Amino acid sequence: MIRDISIGQFFPGNSVIHKLDPRAKILLTLLFIISLFLCKNFFSLLLMLVFAVVCVLLSRISVNLIWKSLKAIIFIVLFTSALQIIYNDKGDVLWKPSETGRFCITTGGVYSAVFLSVRIIALILFTSLLTYTTSPTMLTDAIERLLSPLKIFKVKVHSLAMMMTIALRFIPILIREIDIIMSAQKARGAKLDNGKLGERLKAMVSVFIPLFVSAFRRAAELALAMECRCYSDGTQRTRMNRMRFTWRDIVSFITVGILIFAVVFTSFYPLWDIFLFQAVM
Repeated sequence: MIRDISIGQFFPGNSVIHKLDPRAKILLTLLFIISLFLCKNFFSLLLMLVFAVVCVLLSRISVNLIWKSLKAIIFIVLFTSALQIIYNDKGDVLWKPSETGRFCITTGGVYSAVFLSVRIIALILFTSLLTYTTSPTMLTDAIERLLSPLKIFKVKVHSLAMMMTIALRFIPILIREIDIIMSAQKARGAKLDNGKLGERLKAMVSVFIPLFVSAFRRAAELALAMECRCYSDGTQRTRMNRMRFTWRDIVSFITVGILIFAVVFTSFYPLWDIFLFQAVM
């Protein structure tokens, strides 16, 4: 399960999504997240989900890899849905165990659970494409370019962008490290998959302590390697590839703009209200 998590990895390709400017992909991702939280009903949310699926198909990323990224959030989706079903008492009562009990399942709770689950899935589908289709070097350069106005306030933009990129790229490394440590502890008799909950929590201590030690060691080795190569703060560094916006980026921004308009329109003017108004007229 741990080794199947693909968050933070880069998969080279020659698709339309790969060819987009990294700066455009970051901005489009932010616009998608904002639009996703503007959705007020299933019509607008369905538009966002369809758009995310189309982008995944255009990226030509394997379905298995996408499924791996979704498996990592199954527990979060189920936990969030359960909270919505338990604590949301709006709407009609669908099931109530007893007349005196306060717990009941309502239509509002089920609606909120399904709505939030679809929103989280669409969010993971689209945001995963940013790291799947963008190399670490290009991602660092794009973040630095976008944050370049902060240089006026003496902010070390290059260092900030480098730290953000290294943090993203450390995710798959740490995931592999967790898998190795868990396998080693299981071979020594640690009860990580069976036993009582208290025993399993105590056994996880033997995983997290070596993980922290390994993470600090890798960070120290990376810092030493950068110092040995005379790595600077980026003020005098040149770049082999120049970033330029192309017609693909312009088309993508226009498409997302149309999507945002459709989301806002369907959120504040539901389609069923429009159809009802036309039927009355």
